Amino acid sequence: MSAIATTPSSRAFISDNMAGASPEIATAVADAAAGQVLPYGNDPFTERACRRLGEIFERDVDVFPVSTGSAANGLSLAALTPPWGSVLSHPESHINTDECGAPEFFTDGAKLVGVPGPDSKIDPDALATAVRRRAGDVHSVQPSVVSISQATESGSVYTLEEIRRLSGIAKDAGLRVHMDGARFANALDQLGATAAEMTWKAGVDVLSFGATKNGAMTADAIVSFDPALAAELAFRAKRAGQLTSKMRFQTAQLDAYLTDGLWLRNARRANEMAARLGDGLKSIAGAGLLATPQANILFCRLPQHVTEGLLAEGYAFYHDRWEPGIVRFVTAFSHSADDIDQLLEAVRRHTR
Repeated sequence: MSAIATTPSSRAFISDNMAGASPEIATAVADAAAGQVLPYGNDPFTERACRRLGEIFERDVDVFPVSTGSAANGLSLAALTPPWGSVLSHPESHINTDECGAPEFFTDGAKLVGVPGPDSKIDPDALATAVRRRAGDVHSVQPSVVSISQATESGSVYTLEEIRRLSGIAKDAGLRVHMDGARFANALDQLGATAAEMTWKAGVDVLSFGATKNGAMTADAIVSFDPALAAELAFRAKRAGQLTSKMRFQTAQLDAYLTDGLWLRNARRANEMAARLGDGLKSIAGAGLLATPQANILFCRLPQHVTEGLLAEGYAFYHDRWEPGIVRFVTAFSHSADDIDQLLEAVRRHTR
């Protein structure tokens, strides 16, 4: 086994993907293993999960469980974008930097076009230009969809007004709107908003609803607010190998995730741990916080000897991936206040 695979939970800050599953979700999967039910989503677990999603979004929605966020993003964009279209997103978005061309693959070649802005968020003025660029020119890809990451890859969160403004720019130009919600619950907790307010009420057509990073095992979902897309998404999911025969093991996770506010409690814990870490780092000389975390991702600048000292103690985190001296810590629902305080003490010890 590698060193990363054996990292204690208390020292694992590479990603919230390192965290295990919430006990409630593990129990739900075990319960789903008993008995016989119809395959391919024709089961009570899937029915219940879809009903819960309709409740939290305050309307009827079409739900397509998938095994990964990359599948959710790729299939969502494929349903919104022709092969000659372009997907407008921030250059630092996950679809641009970490999906190995999956969006281009699923869309049969649609082009990703970066639209810049501070804090990993699309600038409205830049988007207003991008949605009109070479529209109608047969020699160019055609702007087709805007993809918003909520929360972003740097831990920032779009406000409701920012989402509404970007969606308005997109809709005025005839574009659709996709939201990459890998850390959807973290953003929702930060805003104190409802799921409906942060999505369809703000102009979002399709959401990649993330659960895996926040306590589930292998369960994310596409949530569509446009009934006209249901048939295409269903066929695309099947063609992509995402219509699982034993779907109940995915939807049992989603059902438990959404029961009694587990998803929001998990997100709140992760966010609180990032805030605790950020507050602690501000008081340590030599540890420069790049921005106050709004979700559960934190970037800071550490001297090389501090980074090396933490790694030698068994801490796991990304470092020097963006530029020398920059490290990223990601907190999870499974972290405790003691875990954060021990990390802060280790940083203090190595800066003395």
